[in-house]
Amino acid sequence: MLALRKTAAAFGLDLVEVEGPTQPAPGFVTIDVAAAGICGSDLHAYEWTPGYEFMAEAMPVTLGHEFAGTVRAVGDGVTDVAPGDAVTCWPTVTCGACESCRAGRPQLCARRSIIGLHTDGGFAARVAVPSRNCRPVPAGLPFEIAALAEPLSIAVNAVDVAEVAAGERVVVLGPGPIGLAIAFVAQERGARVLLAGLDDDLRLATAHRMGIAHTVDLRGESLEAAVGRILGGPADRGLEATGVARSVADGLAVLRPGGVMVVAGIHSAPLALDLTAFVRAKKQLRAAHDTTPQALDEAIRLLALRADRLAALITHRRPLTEAVEAFDLARSRAAVKVMLLPQGKDDAA
Repeated sequence: MLALRKTAAAFGLDLVEVEGPTQPAPGFVTIDVAAAGICGSDLHAYEWTPGYEFMAEAMPVTLGHEFAGTVRAVGDGVTDVAPGDAVTCWPTVTCGACESCRAGRPQLCARRSIIGLHTDGGFAARVAVPSRNCRPVPAGLPFEIAALAEPLSIAVNAVDVAEVAAGERVVVLGPGPIGLAIAFVAQERGARVLLAGLDDDLRLATAHRMGIAHTVDLRGESLEAAVGRILGGPADRGLEATGVARSVADGLAVLRPGGVMVVAGIHSAPLALDLTAFVRAKKQLRAAHDTTPQALDEAIRLLALRADRLAALITHRRPLTEAVEAFDLARSRAAVKVMLLPQGKDDAA
């Protein structure tokens, strides 16, 4: 079968023929992948940016951790899913035995691994995953929408970490797929949300199609001015999804005293922070990474409830045969979420 793989610790990916998984191991299932989204983490792996050196020992490895499809076969001992079931997947594989796992916090597992980064993922016709990582796709939900479950759950978790409450003023920095999803989730919870971008016409237009009420392009207005004009005062919560370290400081600057800033982006440069001002203002800086089982469940519920709006995240669909070109598209500002379709379908978007 065709698979998109990271084969060397350098820039690039390879589209190659590999032997696909056959009869799954005990506790595993094989899935015929119908749709798989290109994530920011996949782009970092493609570009070989700092922080992804851990992948070297797994190479060659098939990328892709945002996917949905149909269960093809199940291994011994699997009773929770059956062939023919429509599923999506939480890509975090946990040990089940460490202190965090035993305490019900699998996202903090000391020995966790990620499908599509540590082990073969969904940029292929078939993938083998632990059955316990599968989640049922709600009836009638298209596979490409179901494949948004994992990135949407990242956003749900970030909003959870920020402890966003109804009526609060929230600023979200970065209108990429995660930032868009964060703004959507925060607004769904009743917050007054401002989504800020910089030279991001396509993505801010996508925000409006998703029903996000307030956006600003910082080419024409400062963040401080936009927050005052639209939110009516300093933000209670800030969430960063730019991958640009300076944005974290910018977000902290528009928070009220005691406000909370959550960093969700992956950064290749350190943050310069005036710690004295930070401490005196009693602000909080938190990190959100990966997701939780509860956030994944909420994401799937939101997809079923708001599929028409969340579908706007998908701006392009390409067959797996055009995966390398699709990655170049995803790296540009001409796309939001690019969906790869391993079964060979595409569209003109």
